[in-house]
Amino acid sequence: MQFWRRRSLWLALSASSLLLTLLGFFPFLRLAVSPRPQPAAPQGWPRWLDTASLRSFSQPEEPPEDVPQPPQAPHGTSCSWGICFDTSRCRGDGLKVFAHAAAQPTSEMHRRILASLEGSRYHTRNLTEACLLFVLSPEDPDGQCGPAPQHWNGGRNHLVIRLHPDPCPQASQLGQAMVAQASPRVDTFRPGFDVALPLLPEAHPFRGGAPGQLQQHSPHPRAALLALAEEGGRWRTAGTYSSTCPWDGHCEQDLGPKQTRPEEKLPNATFCLIPGQRAEASRFLQALQAGCIPVLLSPHWELPFSEVIDWTKAAIVADKRLPLQVLAALQEMAPARVLALRQQTQFLWAAYFSSVEKVIHTTLEIIQDRILGASAHPSLLWNSPPGALLALSIFSRSPQDFPFYHLQQGSRPEGRFSALIWVGTSSQHPLKLIQAVAGSQHCAQILVLWSSEKPLPLKWPETTVPLTVMDGHRKVSDRFFPYSAISTDAILSLDAHSSLSTSEVDFAFVVWQSFPERMVGFLTWNHFWDETRSGWGYTAEMANEFSMVLTAAAFYHRYYHTLFTHSLPKALRTLADEAPACVDVLMNFLVAAATKLPPIKVPFSKQHRGAAPLAPRIPASGSQPQPPHQDCINRMVAEFGHMPLVPSRLRLDPVLFKDPVSVQRKKYRRLEKP
Repeated sequence: MQFWRRRSLWLALSASSLLLTLLGFFPFLRLAVSPRPQPAAPQGWPRWLDTASLRSFSQPEEPPEDVPQPPQAPHGTSCSWGICFDTSRCRGDGLKVFAHAAAQPTSEMHRRILASLEGSRYHTRNLTEACLLFVLSPEDPDGQCGPAPQHWNGGRNHLVIRLHPDPCPQASQLGQAMVAQASPRVDTFRPGFDVALPLLPEAHPFRGGAPGQLQQHSPHPRAALLALAEEGGRWRTAGTYSSTCPWDGHCEQDLGPKQTRPEEKLPNATFCLIPGQRAEASRFLQALQAGCIPVLLSPHWELPFSEVIDWTKAAIVADKRLPLQVLAALQEMAPARVLALRQQTQFLWAAYFSSVEKVIHTTLEIIQDRILGASAHPSLLWNSPPGALLALSIFSRSPQDFPFYHLQQGSRPEGRFSALIWVGTSSQHPLKLIQAVAGSQHCAQILVLWSSEKPLPLKWPETTVPLTVMDGHRKVSDRFFPYSAISTDAILSLDAHSSLSTSEVDFAFVVWQSFPERMVGFLTWNHFWDETRSGWGYTAEMANEFSMVLTAAAFYHRYYHTLFTHSLPKALRTLADEAPACVDVLMNFLVAAATKLPPIKVPFSKQHRGAAPLAPRIPASGSQPQPPHQDCINRMVAEFGHMPLVPSRLRLDPVLFKDPVSVQRKKYRRLEKP
């Protein structure tokens, strides 16, 4: 009897050991794909974020070190950034890119790419000062390539752009060149050296691009939808709270999911299931634009810009062999996580993928970060609004120096500002204005930018803060130059004819400290769509709605001077100099494009309104078209590729403002004086 008990116990232990061994050797039960079997390589694939919902059938683990290495890319044997790129050529003026002339007539997409490069601040027309040579591969979708360009030098310090996933037969001839390819294969992609591009459709816009289509950030309870990419450009939708298995056809019941036509937009789905074949890579951008969380089913291609973009915040990778488990995990995902993922898809689409220009500029910015090394953009700047393209490294590489990241950093702007007073040709001496601004408890310095032909006054008012007079160049755009004399984050931009009281300045600055990424001002304009002329216009008429504040009296962060000078096309700055009234519109365009937010209006005395410059009157529908200098808003829309201004009806007032209480109870008492 005792013998049989010992034998039963031994059999039970043996069965348990065998079961644990089998579970350890079958890691395919994990939904998230294993990291690339190179410990030092950066990981670009997203993993599951909601581990609690996967605990019953997924155990995270690191891949064994004895996993066989993937085959090297055929276009480079052992190339890496430190071996095949000479960074010493970029030490002088930084990254400078020269484009080789096309060897044959180019397509419309090629023209957009070259125009995007020429519009970049890294472009140069001088071959001798370039440290990166840009080669647009003339390959066709059928896999045909062209000859190597002049000054090839084995491909060293070259960047070859390929718009199609399939490499051409002569790929092995690229030598030491970097390859920026659309949806490259994971087993041939060289992390840290090559650049993974999105697969762009031929009709992808050159500049601006369509906005994200997300209208509802979180699904209604029990009504979440799946969308499965199918052949012919269609999407098939089905409810996640049904027993339907969207991609394998072995389901208990079929609820008859809807099927879209190829010309229709992506349906309003929460999750978009995308097969892992490279032919389906084009669906990835469609899902991003629609705000549909991409669920990649065992993909075989590298995600675009995976070197810098943290795709774990916007996408999911799942094992296509586990449809029921994936479906259950999607059902159990917390609404807060769904909201965060969908919001991130919209940010990434708008920041890096909505136009050809953004795709090319992002590629160059990644290479610039490699050159900078430890001084490159941190991950927060790449993966948080407004994105690395609008967080220029020439200003700073620390998130706390920019106006966009105070909330994430848990910080607050400093409690001082610099007043920058611009004195134009027809301006009067700003003596009274200097006294009013200097009386503010938050004022750190006053800078007078003298751009007038009149002689400087012999006597200036005595102030308790430093007063500096700088010589201007008689151009309106000079007022937005990043002067090194500006020592604070906050700038109070003023015209010499502006009239403000100390209380108005104090309250406006306190408001700006709570919204450092926005413009805070007193006088407002509003833009509108003119149906009769099929164009945009703007007006200074007093109304509840506004979309711009005048820089004649406004607070904003000093970073916008750097963005104005180094980011805007030269044509727009020239337009502002030719039509001074356009400079306010241009500055508001710039801030709105970066923040996607409207400015903030604060109260001021009625006696100051007469000093404000007025917007040009819009002529009647039967009159002649406006001259180009009066139609600057439409020219700016064309350059930006879209209308960035955001309307608002918000005005922030002090507590007890104009309430029928004692003046002694009010902090900003002089605000209400007539």
